[in-house]
Amino acid sequence: MNIGVYNQKGEEKGQARVAKEIFGLKVNSDLVHQVVVSQMANRRQATAHSKTRGEKRGGGRKPWRQKGTGRARHGSIRSPLWRGGGVTFGPRADRVYKKRIPKKMKRKALLMCLSGKAEKGLLVLLDSLKLKSIKTKDMADILNKLPSKNGSCLIALPEVDEKIILSTRNIPKVSTIQARDLNALDVLSFKYLLIPKAGIKVIEKTFLETESAKAR
Repeated sequence: MNIGVYNQKGEEKGQARVAKEIFGLKVNSDLVHQVVVSQMANRRQATAHSKTRGEKRGGGRKPWRQKGTGRARHGSIRSPLWRGGGVTFGPRADRVYKKRIPKKMKRKALLMCLSGKAEKGLLVLLDSLKLKSIKTKDMADILNKLPSKNGSCLIALPEVDEKIILSTRNIPKVSTIQARDLNALDVLSFKYLLIPKAGIKVIEKTFLETESAKAR
């Protein structure tokens, strides 16, 4: 299948042929949802943490004797029944949210997300993406000339380019990622996907050749 290619000035310079095995798949929304939920869970950090009665400071002495006071028996002022005591069944920072998902399912979901972007016209190909120096204004000018100017954009780089990475980090709703690290969650978190032509080869080599090699 063919997709239009733009230059950094926003001019369409023809079309590029891409693999239909990556950009021409039928989307299975149930599979994509399952993979995205698992990836969100794997990135989740448990920050809420309540202390049990064993972790609270103090409470080592029995508040009053067992019998003869007319009051209920208690063994510690750090009991969950007391104000300032431990918490029963509260949130814990050691909780594990991770969900395991097979590699083939993750790869398939990613390819479906790429196909969905191509089908809806949200995939923008560039003949090349280069900056002479680290300058946010220059990067913003390039993005404002492309079809992705009106929405959030994820830039998939064929390799690490510090000039582009540092020039985009202060632009709202724009982020960068290496093409070989693409995943379904990051692709769906942005409206547009911007890829230089060299990045297409990296995607094909990483995801298409790996899948065909395992099939053999």
